[in-house]
Amino acid sequence: MSVAAKIHIILEKASWIRKMFEEGAQLKEKHGVENVFDFSLGNPNLEPPARFKEVLIDVANASGARHHSYMPNTGYASVRQAVAEVISKEQGVAITADEVIMTCGAAGALNVIFKTILDPGDEVITPTPYFVEYGFYVDNHGGALKTVPSRSDFALDPQAIRSAITSRTKAVLINSPNNPSGQVYSKESLVELGTLLQEEGRRLERTIYLISDEPYRKILFDGIQVPALFSCYPESIIATSYSKDLSVPGERIGFLAVNPKARYREDLLAGMALANRILGFVNAPALMQRVIESLQGVSVDMAIYQAKRDLLCDGLSKCGYEFVKPKGAFYLFPKSPIADDVKFVRALQEELILTVPGRGFGCPGFFRIAFCVDDDTITRALPGFERVLKRF
Repeated sequence: MSVAAKIHIILEKASWIRKMFEEGAQLKEKHGVENVFDFSLGNPNLEPPARFKEVLIDVANASGARHHSYMPNTGYASVRQAVAEVISKEQGVAITADEVIMTCGAAGALNVIFKTILDPGDEVITPTPYFVEYGFYVDNHGGALKTVPSRSDFALDPQAIRSAITSRTKAVLINSPNNPSGQVYSKESLVELGTLLQEEGRRLERTIYLISDEPYRKILFDGIQVPALFSCYPESIIATSYSKDLSVPGERIGFLAVNPKARYREDLLAGMALANRILGFVNAPALMQRVIESLQGVSVDMAIYQAKRDLLCDGLSKCGYEFVKPKGAFYLFPKSPIADDVKFVRALQEELILTVPGRGFGCPGFFRIAFCVDDDTITRALPGFERVLKRF
């Protein structure tokens, strides 16, 4: 075998998201891009804010000593300070530049966190549905991902998490707004979760971290806000990126932030700075760091995504689909009319509609629609959605 056995197994279980994306490419080649309705990948279709291009040009044209030299593994101090000021307002807790590490996106941040905190055999608990890459990230560093069910509306179920805690539990990983459900976890559920993690940590004489993956934090609808995590539990860490709210996923720029009240704050930060280097990220790209320093608080128009959500939800509701209306992110997670969500997704493919089966997110019986597409794609796909539903 030319590759490691583990990689061979992973390739055989390839991510449903990527699998549907690749099959979609074949359909587009056969039928034409304009005739395939691709809802498979959460790739923002909005252009970055005009300010992004202005700052990018200014930064690229700037002259100065060592603009492209090595930097601290944690990132430029001025960038981390700018980020810390925004986090302090969001969290209601004073954050300094020292508690922030710039990373290669949220994926880079999560891998840095897991490299730092996990020993072989440690468990990370996450509620379903969940982003499939989490299992790979945890496995990268010797851990095991353990899933627990959410409530029927995909809200957080703290007691389900409590029941899954063992002597090997090292962290709980949440994602709010959630991919794929669009659910936003309430303040009450996060406070309850923080309380029980403190209780279980004392019982097990072990620190249990609460990690929040927040790349969709700013994509919110109907006036809903994401609660401040740091005020709910001291042993908490945030991982996020600018991919979605600035529409720059290809730039791979994000950060992690450690709660200043964390008991082992200094060890965590030192370990993460080291992990950033030895994992090969070394540091987040210099150019993008300097760009986002001047773009704090800038984002795409979230009202556009809300309008897309409403267009899709209204259309599918009239067709007869059942779903929980998302509060954030740009995904809809309807219930499949048959138990076999893969079979249903295949039927949608016959109408040239590309979606992702729920089992790819640990939640069979559902399917995901990424509505970060042109309005015309949504409108033209609705008759196909209706025809397939009627078949079943």
